[in-house]
Amino acid sequence: MLLCIDTGNTNTQFSIWDGRRFLCHWRAATDHRRTADQYYVWLRSMMSLTGIEVDIDACIISSTVPRVVFNLRVLCNRYFETRPMVVGKPDCLLPAPPRVDPGTVVGPDRIVNTWAAFDRYGPDLVVVDFGTATTFDVVDSDGAYVGGVIAPGVNLSLEALHMGAASLPHVDVTRPAQVIGTNTVACIESGVFWGYAGLVREICARIAGERGQAMKIIATGGLAALFHQIEDLFDTWDDDLTMHGLRLIHDYNKEMGNV
Repeated sequence: MLLCIDTGNTNTQFSIWDGRRFLCHWRAATDHRRTADQYYVWLRSMMSLTGIEVDIDACIISSTVPRVVFNLRVLCNRYFETRPMVVGKPDCLLPAPPRVDPGTVVGPDRIVNTWAAFDRYGPDLVVVDFGTATTFDVVDSDGAYVGGVIAPGVNLSLEALHMGAASLPHVDVTRPAQVIGTNTVACIESGVFWGYAGLVREICARIAGERGQAMKIIATGGLAALFHQIEDLFDTWDDDLTMHGLRLIHDYNKEMGNV
């Protein structure tokens, strides 16, 4: 069975693919100090709690935090006796390599999301990922990543507002009852929620304008479900896009004899 690991700046997700479906999805806070032994103890505990007993014989990793990759490699080597594939490394083949400026390093999460979205929804897409940063990935007609946009993430913006303005409280992002707030918390909620809705609409519209064609908008990431409540902001919301992409890239390398 395949263990898929996706490490973001805030959370790390572990999922197990049995060849037909994902058996589980578990999240842990991303911490570069966590050792391979600690990862294994936590994973075994989660497997025990959910009653899953599996024989993992392959692993694939996508990480936007380089400092955690070493211990994740050790986890796969030591406890599952397998050499993990790491997206973005030269030995990990991609179905359609990114087409960007020479020397540009594309985040592995963006590569994975691009190919997953192309597989599920076809060409000419914008993938909006609500993570620590809010990213917009443009998918070409052959599934290649051809550039995009990076904006501060929703929670990051809230944290910066709280830290930079002494009199403003920290609030959780939510959809406000109305646009005009009648207290401080409601004003912040409205500014963040409708501000990011406007950001998404404007950026996606400008991407479509530059491309000269309509683009299908796919949302993913932790807060995508919240913003999907807004009618017509996205064409669809896909919660497990990254895990699907990791599985596809592993399968592609297997087909190419690279596993």
